[in-house]
Amino acid sequence: MNLLPRKFYPSYRGAGWYCLVPLLFCSLAASAQTVSPQQIADLQSQVTAARGNADNAWMLVCSALVLLMTGPGLALFYGGLVRRKNVLSTMMQSFAMMAIVTVIWGIAGFSLAFGPGNSFIGSFQYLFLHGVGAAPDPDYAATIPLQTFMVYQLMFAIITPALITGAFAERMKFSGMAVFLSLWSLVIYAPMAHMVWGKGGLLNASLGGRFPCLDFAGGTVVHITSGVSALVCALYIGKRQHYPKEQLPPHSVVLSFVGACMLWVGWFGFNAGSALSAGSLATSAFVATHFAAAAAALGWMGAEWVVAGHPSALGGISGAVAGLVAITPAAGFVSPMPALAIGLGAGLFCYFMVAKVKAYFGYDDSLDAFGVHGAGGTLGAILTGVFASRYVNPIFKDAQGNVTASGLFDGNAHQLLNQATGVLIAWVLAAVGTLVLLKLVDSTVGLRVSTEQEVQGLDLTQHGEEGYSLDS
Repeated sequence: MNLLPRKFYPSYRGAGWYCLVPLLFCSLAASAQTVSPQQIADLQSQVTAARGNADNAWMLVCSALVLLMTGPGLALFYGGLVRRKNVLSTMMQSFAMMAIVTVIWGIAGFSLAFGPGNSFIGSFQYLFLHGVGAAPDPDYAATIPLQTFMVYQLMFAIITPALITGAFAERMKFSGMAVFLSLWSLVIYAPMAHMVWGKGGLLNASLGGRFPCLDFAGGTVVHITSGVSALVCALYIGKRQHYPKEQLPPHSVVLSFVGACMLWVGWFGFNAGSALSAGSLATSAFVATHFAAAAAALGWMGAEWVVAGHPSALGGISGAVAGLVAITPAAGFVSPMPALAIGLGAGLFCYFMVAKVKAYFGYDDSLDAFGVHGAGGTLGAILTGVFASRYVNPIFKDAQGNVTASGLFDGNAHQLLNQATGVLIAWVLAAVGTLVLLKLVDSTVGLRVSTEQEVQGLDLTQHGEEGYSLDS
């Protein structure tokens, strides 16, 4: 018979368990001693493989998202902004880039952009994708196959020339467009991509470039080059018939609205994917991208409200795209509040470029490729040098390996000079290279359709079909 009071039972039973703790500890220690170095190595290998699989899955999804930006995103956005007789031909230009640039990239484009070379251009090491397989290249992305990196970068190479088509919409021959943009992807895009992101590139900030220009996802490589080239195209090929004497309004803002929303979603793959892994930097870039787009949309609509007395749907989506453009170089270097500032500034600045500057000079940048991408990309590249923070992305280090300041507000005023250098090189390369290519193609294949073809519409004259059949 147990004579202990009932209230003492827990303490008595607990004392027994306390006696077992040393025995349990000894047992665990003995078990740990039986783990071999090979088992530890196998476990580390499994962890590394799991991380690599996660990063690879993320990058494949991002690759699809960036392709979604071109088709259907950009195709719908641009297609809705032209007149009904040109909707199919305009969308076809974006679609054509998906096919043409893919072949060029596989044959030589990737090698010229990312093969080890000099300060300005890559090499032929990866010609026909030789050596581009499952093994990662640690200089670019240590946890994903080089083939994944290649196909992700391909999607950037596709959308960049497609952006230019907005400048000469409704008046360039399909054949001339195809030849011109094919050459453009090799002569302008590949060298610029190598200078900013490639091994040994003059502007590469992560691999010791001479002028380390911060460009996380393509402010210089994608938006400045395409935007400046768009302006040169608009000036060279001339204005559309009856512009600006007659209003040439969009035939369907609804299509453009849907396309802009797809661009916004796809841009998460564009910017967050540029972290090249599924880590916290991708999250930071994702958040910065979204905040900038929202602020820019409000900025553009607010400016419209003040000037025109009402905000428009077209203004809202144009502002969002402007914010996405401007945050592209900064996405992986700034926190959310600077992203808001960059977005707001882009919305206001690009509205001014489209509504005032274009009207003042009278050039026919049909779908405002320069006003949004050229101007927004330039602003974003400069503001990256202002707001970049080591606490978001510790990209710069001294000789001892200590993290140093990134941007002006972080204590590195010199970075503004590096950003300006990158912007200047992108402007000069795009302007001069585009002019040379335009003259070359114009003298051989021809660029502009005839007046009769332009009046009839490019859907029928270039493709023999119509976007809308009103008789069916």
